[in-house]
Amino acid sequence: MKKVLAGLFLTASFALASAQTISFDKTTHDYGTVKNGSDGHRMFVVKNTGDKPLIISKVQASCGCTTPEWSQDPIMPGKTAQIKVGYNTTIVGPFTKIIEVYSNDPVNSRSVINIKGNVEGAAAAATTATAIETKAEAKPMDASSRKLSKKAQAL
Repeated sequence: MKKVLAGLFLTASFALASAQTISFDKTTHDYGTVKNGSDGHRMFVVKNTGDKPLIISKVQASCGCTTPEWSQDPIMPGKTAQIKVGYNTTIVGPFTKIIEVYSNDPVNSRSVINIKGNVEGAAAAATTATAIETKAEAKPMDASSRKLSKKAQAL
């Protein structure tokens, strides 16, 4: 009985060792701070590190503001493909989104990649620029200006 179990275990080990395996160049893409309406597309590189063709069957974003695009062609052993992820940068504020990648990898049939960042609104950009300009133009008041200010306040 022990020999039979050992044989089954060894056969299963070889079956899993000689399969398709998904890996990513990175699992999180940080956009940093981007301007409202800027290009929200980023690429994730997927590699098949196994010895059988890898098939990505579905890529699903956590909400409608994120749109993934991918090829349904098999990724051959040792080869790479790209998943293009687009985020709607007209939505102002910080964001963190997950994208689920479903494949025929027997160990990782569902993988998760992430995007995060902050979309700066047009008003925020203008406010920041105005604050910088105001700070550069501001000058300290001299003694005569302070006296005049006190006289003006008395009126």
